[in-house]
Amino acid sequence: MKALNDLNIFVETARQGSFSKAANSMDMTPAAISASAKRLEEQLGFPLFVRSTRSLRLTSEGEIFLDKTSLALSTLQDGLDLISSSRGELSGNLHLAAPSDFGRNLLIYWIDEFIEDHPRVSVKVELSDSLTDMYSKPVDIAIRYGEPAESNLIAIPLCGSNARVLCASPDYVASHPELKIPKDLLAHNCLCYMTSDSLYNNWRLLPNIEKNGREEETILAQGNPSSNDSDVIRRLALNGRGIANKSLMDVSQDLIDGKLVRVLPEWDGENAPLYMVCADRRILSPTIRKFQQFIQEKCCQQRAKALQEIDE
Repeated sequence: MKALNDLNIFVETARQGSFSKAANSMDMTPAAISASAKRLEEQLGFPLFVRSTRSLRLTSEGEIFLDKTSLALSTLQDGLDLISSSRGELSGNLHLAAPSDFGRNLLIYWIDEFIEDHPRVSVKVELSDSLTDMYSKPVDIAIRYGEPAESNLIAIPLCGSNARVLCASPDYVASHPELKIPKDLLAHNCLCYMTSDSLYNNWRLLPNIEKNGREEETILAQGNPSSNDSDVIRRLALNGRGIANKSLMDVSQDLIDGKLVRVLPEWDGENAPLYMVCADRRILSPTIRKFQQFIQEKCCQQRAKALQEIDE
């Protein structure tokens, strides 16, 4: 189905704005991408791109054709997904973005399991602690912590009851003064996360046991080093460098394995609900819905295991 493949290449090239970037995304050569575009233009009888040595942009005809082609390909994929689903099969391409820590330590293994169960599904994963622009990037879905600020995004909960926890390595706990109340954190090395050049060091703590009769507290955490990569903070904590204020989901396996232990267990950090978001409900194909259900179940199982380990 060369004609259909050419349409897919056209849409990806328009999204990327470059033959070379499209080639990298689709695991092809720039020459093959260029040849596909030229072949499609010859079949249509009008130019799709304006080319120069430094840029590539759509013609007015190309912009119209892109809009209709994207809709047609999406409808076609929905049909194929429905047929596959009715046969008990899933197929299609899934391009997703996820936080670095969650992605490296849990998600990638769950994706591997999902692919084993559904070998006709192709998955691309982008890991970053920066928020992916769902409108300009060729990403189908994104996994994010916290409720989306963009009200026009479709958000589906993966782990709505997730919260931050204070944790450190057993060696750090054994070799440093005991923590009894939140203010004791001021005498400890607190490993802080940076976002958009701002340091997240106002640690809001909420009592999780009613009988302690206390109200929430906010601690101005201080420590060295800090990082804009959440997985770096986790690794520093594992290495005994200090106390981290991490999403329970991110450190769940470390708590289960005993590599990290919870400190100030009577206090929870802020809520950190985990969501799957997309820009348009029409993107939610049977394959994506099945993937969402699979990841949601995995999150619930992982959280339950971690909480059980903490309670014990």
